[in-house]
Amino acid sequence: MSYPYKAVVFDWAYTLVDLVREDDRAAFQKVFALLRAHEVPVPDFEVWFGAYRNLFRGMIDLSRQTHREANFEQVLRWLLIRFAVPIEGKVSFRELVELFYGEYHSCRRVYPEVPSTLQRLQSMNVRMGVISNTTNPSFIKEAERKASGLDSYFDFALYSSDLPYRKPHPSIFELALARLQYEPAEVLFVGDQPRMDILGAQGVGMRAAWINRRGDALPDGVKPDYTFTTLDGLLEIHVG
Repeated sequence: MSYPYKAVVFDWAYTLVDLVREDDRAAFQKVFALLRAHEVPVPDFEVWFGAYRNLFRGMIDLSRQTHREANFEQVLRWLLIRFAVPIEGKVSFRELVELFYGEYHSCRRVYPEVPSTLQRLQSMNVRMGVISNTTNPSFIKEAERKASGLDSYFDFALYSSDLPYRKPHPSIFELALARLQYEPAEVLFVGDQPRMDILGAQGVGMRAAWINRRGDALPDGVKPDYTFTTLDGLLEIHVG
């Protein structure tokens, strides 16, 4: 059996993976515990956490307007400087980032139908990739991808934290097309966000499938080529 698209590119969060719960307070509490264990002086936790929330949320809000991604590493570096936290020789910056995200991502789960769907597409020689908007550094996303058990299905993964712009900016979709070396109409993009995923992909000529797990209404002006409630709906797409 052949598939009508040469490649399928996926969004990550709420398309392939349920984030379940993200607790940045618990994540920073682990960071503080590590710093204290290494006898690194730390500020009052609530003052630190409030400064983090204010700065990071402001960066995220701005990113929605400019399509330039917010960056967690920049925020953490600023906090360490702002509060004069001397980690040199005690603990590495990367270790702090890995500890934070180890807790922050601890509840994430792959949706049950995802592995079998990807396996079926792979058996039809469909190339696959990921485009994800994320404030996480790429080494964190790579670790998450490998831990999910899905990494072997993908030819590539593009993360907005590595690039100038986030979805729905056309450049991130165009980069995927350059990696694939296919015409836009030969590629299906799959995501859960109508404007970022559907309009973004269609804007460069890709076809787009909306994964609507919660039964949401479509915003005005958004018309997916396909709509499914679960990812295995992709297997219902036939030639012709």
